[in-house]
Amino acid sequence: MAGATRAPSLARRLILLALAFAVVLLSITGIVLAAVNRTAVERAFDRRLGVYVKLLIADIAGAVDDQQIVVGANLGEPLFELPQSGWYWQIVRTDAGRNEVRTSRSLFDVRLPALGAEALADGPTRSREGYVTGPNNVALRAVERTIELGEDGDFQIMVAGPADDIAAAVREFNITLIAALVLLAAGMAIAAFLQVRVGLAPLQRLVGGLHSVRAGESEHLEGNFPTEIAPLAREVNALIDTNREIVERSRTHVGNLAHALKTPISVIQNEAAGRDDQLAVKVAEQTRIMRDQVNHHLERARVAARARVASTLVPVGEVVEGLARTMEKIHRGRGLSVSAQVPPGLMFRGERNDLEEMVGNLVDNACKWADERVVIVVEREAAETSADRTYFTIAIEDDGPGLTADEREAVGRRGKRLDETKPGSGLGLSIVSELAGLYGGGLSLGEAGIGGLRSTLRLPSV
Repeated sequence: MAGATRAPSLARRLILLALAFAVVLLSITGIVLAAVNRTAVERAFDRRLGVYVKLLIADIAGAVDDQQIVVGANLGEPLFELPQSGWYWQIVRTDAGRNEVRTSRSLFDVRLPALGAEALADGPTRSREGYVTGPNNVALRAVERTIELGEDGDFQIMVAGPADDIAAAVREFNITLIAALVLLAAGMAIAAFLQVRVGLAPLQRLVGGLHSVRAGESEHLEGNFPTEIAPLAREVNALIDTNREIVERSRTHVGNLAHALKTPISVIQNEAAGRDDQLAVKVAEQTRIMRDQVNHHLERARVAARARVASTLVPVGEVVEGLARTMEKIHRGRGLSVSAQVPPGLMFRGERNDLEEMVGNLVDNACKWADERVVIVVEREAAETSADRTYFTIAIEDDGPGLTADEREAVGRRGKRLDETKPGSGLGLSIVSELAGLYGGGLSLGEAGIGGLRSTLRLPSV
């Protein structure tokens, strides 16, 4: 039976999708807010520089009428007086080819470069804003404005301040913004995780209910499920009931068939046993084959009926170790050693008789062919998820002659025997393989580490 392809975890996909959406959304939000904040900081800085420009214009207008007025005296900013403070103003007279320059004391004899052509006039005042390089190659934010005073001349006024002040304000805001977005992302991740856990909790209860049914702890899925899952739970319960009815009918048919066939076969066998002619011998031989085949198929049907709703838990160690001791006693005359290694607490989900028959067939076969010892090793198999069935393996090795690859393939065929000198019907390994398959497991043959045949039986556990 082909297994379904395993898909990624639904919870993981939902959480990753929510996180991806949060990262994209918060990244876009952060970029937009950072850009808006930088623009706002630059505009606030430009407004401050624009105030100084207006004050200088007032000084120039006053100086034309009264030469005693000192240009820049009413700015109220001591940094314009401090050398290379980063705060500068500059007035250039541009009319009639004149190039008179007045600057703040902070500039000394240095002149500020004019704004480039990319700095376009903005607003009714026709001011231009942009970045220039000042003394010591320090970046400055500057506001430049040209005024015309008629006969008094044309002037180009520039006021500049350190661009680091803008960068510091932007950087402080960005740090706060990043911290806030990280906290928001963490909150969204936690909210997504809790939402997925709460939203998928009914599915977890459904999986737990199926595990209980499979383990024989309950007969149906119990509890209240959300509207979206309740139809699934009802269908599963209906399927369980239908399966149970089919099993009961199968058991009834198996019993009827057993009674219908065994009696005629026994009569024919008894009639043939009383005669010694060639026909009687042939009839007795074929009758034994018929009886073996009928028992084989009836046993297969009986186990199939039980395996579909296997709810009994059987301690593996008790069965395996008991068989090992029994087989060692039976073959004591040969000095045969039979050892078993079983992890504690391991349980087989099925019928005890079936486990004893499967393991017993394999151990008996190993003892028949072993020279000195038989080793039984039982190991658990780890399931990938809690929803998967768990299995265990029983490896039975002997130090006998073993089998080639072709012989191992042939001996697994139903009724095929390689040596008629050993007792048995030749159906043992076939029965074990079919019983294991009915429980969802299997049987494989290989080379033993101690030299003989290795039979590995895989069965479901709890």
